[in-house]
Amino acid sequence: MADVQFLFREGEEAVSAPTVALSAFAEDTNATAVVIEPGEDARALIPHLDRLSLVEVTFPAFTDGRGFSSARILREAGYTGELRASGDIGVDMLSHLHRCGFDAIAPNAPLDLAQAETALKVWPQVYQATVVDGRKPIWALRHGL
Repeated sequence: MADVQFLFREGEEAVSAPTVALSAFAEDTNATAVVIEPGEDARALIPHLDRLSLVEVTFPAFTDGRGFSSARILREAGYTGELRASGDIGVDMLSHLHRCGFDAIAPNAPLDLAQAETALKVWPQVYQATVVDGRKPIWALRHGL
């Protein structure tokens, strides 16, 4: 399990439960933390969301964005536990990771804190609504909705 550098859950610590692979999760009825690899279907976890404290989604390369979809699927299904992005993560991904529902970031290499802070503030307006932050998309603001 990668070390968490950014945690967006105020007043909480990163979950330290041991993780199991998604393929082994169904057989391990005591597991409360799971790792999703690219290409695995996050929807397999939906019936078990109430027992999960951590879902770690791996990004093996910065060009592989499938983990964004996994996060959004889980958050829209009602998952409220820690959703951790780990792997090849750059500062340019932070804002998007957070908007998709990730609340913990564990990059392979530590990110510059000043650059990360700037990256999280770059886009005050957004084009898509999410269940995560409740911001209205810019088109809705433009039309007074």
